[in-house]
Amino acid sequence: MIAFPAPTLAVYALAALAEIAGCFALWAVLRLDASRWWLLPGLLSLALFAYALTLVETEHAGRAYAAYGGVYILGSLLWLWGAEGARPDRFDLAGAALCLVGAGIILWAPRGA
Repeated sequence: MIAFPAPTLAVYALAALAEIAGCFALWAVLRLDASRWWLLPGLLSLALFAYALTLVETEHAGRAYAAYGGVYILGSLLWLWGAEGARPDRFDLAGAALCLVGAGIILWAPRGA
């Protein structure tokens, strides 16, 4: 069985929530006619997202970002369901599962010298 480092998964979950919330703030202003004041917490949320990714234990930023992509996809589908009330279908879930497997390979595969 593969042991996944809980701190890394927690950091990715925090990053996903922060990025999606920050982007949604802009979406709300531009597409839902929300107050422009939503931009301030949105920008702070995006700054938290960027900071969170620096906490991932990996030697290269690009690898941390690439692996994060799978978590972002799952987080976006959870946002779709929880915040927007649209339940992901089986194709959404299958695609997210494939992306998470790929993210795991990118982040935790043994590296040769």
